Amino acid sequence: MFKKEMIAMLLAGGQGSRLGVLTAKVAKPAVAFGGKYRIIDFPLSNCINSGIDTVGVLTQYQPLRLNTHIGIGIPWDLDRNVGGVSILPPYEKSSNSEWYTGTANAIYQNLNYMETYNPDYVLILSGDHIYKMDYEVMLDFHKANKADVTIAAMPVPIEEASRFGIVVTDNDSRIKEFEEKPEKPSSNLASMGIYIFSWPVLKEALIKLKDQPNCDFGKHIIPYCHEKGDRLFAYEYNGYWKDVGTLSSYWEANMELIDIIPEFNLYEEFWKIYTNSANIPPQYIAEQGVVDRCIISNGSEIYGKVHSSVLGGSVMIGKGSVVRDSIIMQGVTIGENCVIEKAIIAEDTVVGDNVVIGIGSEVPNKSKPNIYSGGLAAIGENSVIPPGVQIGKNTAISGVTVAEDYSDGVLESGETLIKAGDRV
Repeated sequence: MFKKEMIAMLLAGGQGSRLGVLTAKVAKPAVAFGGKYRIIDFPLSNCINSGIDTVGVLTQYQPLRLNTHIGIGIPWDLDRNVGGVSILPPYEKSSNSEWYTGTANAIYQNLNYMETYNPDYVLILSGDHIYKMDYEVMLDFHKANKADVTIAAMPVPIEEASRFGIVVTDNDSRIKEFEEKPEKPSSNLASMGIYIFSWPVLKEALIKLKDQPNCDFGKHIIPYCHEKGDRLFAYEYNGYWKDVGTLSSYWEANMELIDIIPEFNLYEEFWKIYTNSANIPPQYIAEQGVVDRCIISNGSEIYGKVHSSVLGGSVMIGKGSVVRDSIIMQGVTIGENCVIEKAIIAEDTVVGDNVVIGIGSEVPNKSKPNIYSGGLAAIGENSVIPPGVQIGKNTAISGVTVAEDYSDGVLESGETLIKAGDRV
């Protein structure tokens, strides 16, 4: 029997449907961020930087790229004989087989995995936020307060508070009330979805609520522990924390990285962000190429001009093309004499010559105005954009498109173009 003081359970099974075409074929935690990283790199790096060497990653939706990216955990120093990183997909059991139906149900289905390590504490994380946090400091807080459950919480603007689980605390940070997405929040201290449980408390709650449909931490486990009289505390966090769950917030968080003095520094020596980076050659910027205020990842070749943008690895920007305020992911090829403004172009997409993206006025997207907004043009991975077309704002494109798909060569602002089938 092994013994670990604290193990982490990282929930990475969500689709992230508010990212639209970006997550049509990949789980949200595996979406690229900041050039060479993926969103899941941040909680994984936080774990190893905090001295946690046993992490279970719970996957479900489109897990292939996530599994490949994590592998056996070498980049995060999580390739251990005891502990390390384990991918935990749903699996068939002798009595029944079921998908993970809620955050707590997913953890409940992995009780055996947690039992193996006989932990004193279990840290529950979600795989889709961008932040740096020392979980060891949070554990010290948990122990000092003899807490049963500690919830990481941060102040948010009161007008946004109804989007979160809200905690109300006394002067000792003990939680008096917990409200999940209240219409009229009575505090602005929002749960970050990061919890430390003392293991017996977590185990008892999971078993007790195992038949609860779609069992969830915010809706069921936390209220149950609170009503039962467990000691719940809020650990207040005041650093950088970004939920990149919408296209606009995802775009903003990437753009913040290229500020002259970024609020979130990817390159701090003492708190490294690790990733599984491909072994590719350095960047090449041609004589006529221009780059300013950008992150350009390895293997990219730039023959045009790139301003205030974030480029993944092996991106090709053709001669005479201008890219501004955009996120161009790994393996994208942009032809010659294109003008691209405020676009998010996902991996391995090919954009033909003389294409203009970001024209016209900001009209709400007709089919999904709450997803495709902020004046962005979003293009899903492995798409093809034919030469000479023009694409408006608040648009979404996915698949292999041809000239005939664009009336008079234009996809107007607010339109969506989704083609079935993949590029051969």
